Amino acid sequence: MKIKLAHSPDADDIFMYYAIKFGWVDTSDYEFDNIGLDIETLNIEAIKGSYDVSAISFGMYPLIKNDYALLRTAVSFGEGYGPKLIRRKEKRLKRNFRVALSGKYTTNAMLFRLYYPEARPVYMDFLEIESAVVHGDVDAGVLIHESILDFDKSLEVEKEIWDIWVELAGEGLPLPLGGMAIRRSLPLNRAIEIENILIEGVKVANSKKEELCVKLEADKLVRISDTMLSKYLDMYASDASIELSPLQLKALDKLYQIGYEKGLWECPIHTEEYLLPRAYEALRKS
Repeated sequence: MKIKLAHSPDADDIFMYYAIKFGWVDTSDYEFDNIGLDIETLNIEAIKGSYDVSAISFGMYPLIKNDYALLRTAVSFGEGYGPKLIRRKEKRLKRNFRVALSGKYTTNAMLFRLYYPEARPVYMDFLEIESAVVHGDVDAGVLIHESILDFDKSLEVEKEIWDIWVELAGEGLPLPLGGMAIRRSLPLNRAIEIENILIEGVKVANSKKEELCVKLEADKLVRISDTMLSKYLDMYASDASIELSPLQLKALDKLYQIGYEKGLWECPIHTEEYLLPRAYEALRKS
């Protein structure tokens, strides 16, 4: 059975899925067709229902909840870190500053707009944001993915999205950023099998981290290397990415509560209700 699996080209997504791509995981009768697209394109395609399984920004999931279930694996959360709002060092931001964001539907854009309601967003590819700020095309920009680790020395951090999250959600919860969703039209038994394969893929990737990183660098599949790659994967593709924890579920519930209270969607969301039901798998095996 062929499954279209879409993910972003940033290092953590590549790392988490390529143990499967390299044949290190038993995929049973499934053939995964990997499709690499930037996260905002993935969000838009998820709204269209384009792919069987897709990486998404957690902040847009309420828009697709009727068509896609959330998967428990390949999740990215920030723990004291995350996207960064940067500006030129000499720049002082006005209330209605122009800001470059990586997409309308990203989680960082959701949190940013709640905190800076008068700012004027300009949406662009995340790889173009740093340059746009350096050259004065915008007043500031929110850096994501590997860009947060190393940016032009003429720039400095105005605000951490992590700090915005803490102010909105309170202390003690990780920052939800991105995860995976699976099309509801797939038979439930198939969806559960796919989720288990992906969980195993992330487990294997983490268990063979050094070997996998060497291969990813040699095949030029990632944009960063060496210590920076290792540092980035420790942040966003670690053991905490294998399967949603109770604390991560609590953080997602908080994200969706904030969005509901701010009028971003019409009804509250309890995350557990939108995951694949494990009771079904237990019953089939009983």
